[in-house]
Amino acid sequence: MIQLHNPSDRTLYEHALGFARRQLRALIDRDPDLFPMYTLQGRWRHSGECWTNWCEGFLPGMLWIIAAREPDDAAGQWWREQAIRYTQPLELRQFDRAVHDLGFLFMPTYYRWRHLTGDPRLREVLIEAGRTLAMRFREKGAYLYSFLGENSLFIDIMMNVGIIFYAALETRDSKLMDIALRHCLTTRRVLVRGDGSTAHEGLFDTETGAFLGQSTQQGWRNDSCWSRGLAWALYGFGTAYRCTRDARMLETAEACAAFFIERTPADGVPPWDYDAPAERQALRDSSAASAAASGLLQLAHLASDRIRSRHYEAAARRILSTLSRSYLAEGDPHWEGVLKGGVYHVAKNLGVNESVMWGEYFFLEALDLVLREGD
Repeated sequence: MIQLHNPSDRTLYEHALGFARRQLRALIDRDPDLFPMYTLQGRWRHSGECWTNWCEGFLPGMLWIIAAREPDDAAGQWWREQAIRYTQPLELRQFDRAVHDLGFLFMPTYYRWRHLTGDPRLREVLIEAGRTLAMRFREKGAYLYSFLGENSLFIDIMMNVGIIFYAALETRDSKLMDIALRHCLTTRRVLVRGDGSTAHEGLFDTETGAFLGQSTQQGWRNDSCWSRGLAWALYGFGTAYRCTRDARMLETAEACAAFFIERTPADGVPPWDYDAPAERQALRDSSAASAAASGLLQLAHLASDRIRSRHYEAAARRILSTLSRSYLAEGDPHWEGVLKGGVYHVAKNLGVNESVMWGEYFFLEALDLVLREGD
């Protein structure tokens, strides 16, 4: 069990969560019904490129995290109403076959909604989203293909395959379970290296299913380790183990965690790419740190022994302490996000050293997890 050994940690995390709550309230009041992705000079509303349509679940997901912490009074009711209002527009995307990100859309939203309320109607939306994502599976090659094309496998899909596992477990559908597990095994084989580092993308011959090589859309180069992709793998393989109890999934999650912990600076916030030149490594990514912290907290529960569990817990709390002390936008009254220092897409110069919505979400998720365990 995760424990808060230092009482000052709890105060720090509660303060950070309170600031996030205020920033969310200000965003809703200022820009109602906006689903932002990244800030531009600290502002959420702008006309910058999105590249792909994958972030709409994170804002309502944060609202569900806050709503679940609120008492059953008028203020708590307001947060629940807002969470529902921002979640319902996503419902039709359970049928969206254009993206590989249905887990990002529905697990922070409909899954949290169902967990909080028990409404059985929400289960069907989640199951249908899982079935839709499973349609991306290519038998030749045994992988779920990315939005870029049928020859492309992204490490990011490890954060989305969980919704297929959910649908498989809820319906006892062995075919869905097989698709999800085979995708994980292929990702493990072609994108996770022997040292626990990860590639962003794998390319396949669509005629034969043969693996052609590693590539990248977001990292420094094809053979580098893009830190957010590493965090996706650390978290995603942990989720796969939680759903399957397949020891290979835990082994891979722990290998990725070991690389992250050993290669990340002592404060817990990684460079945007571990293999970028020294002058480019000065650019850190707070969103990769947030996702890794949440993934490490999950691993702390899944680890096979107490020593590893404490190791992961300590690493996660170190990240959260750094983010809460050094990356909060609290000192800048014009900044609309929660965390500074996030990175979206360096090559396209999108959301570089800004607030990014997934960074905000996983930061809140990790804060919520560690504070609930402390309780």
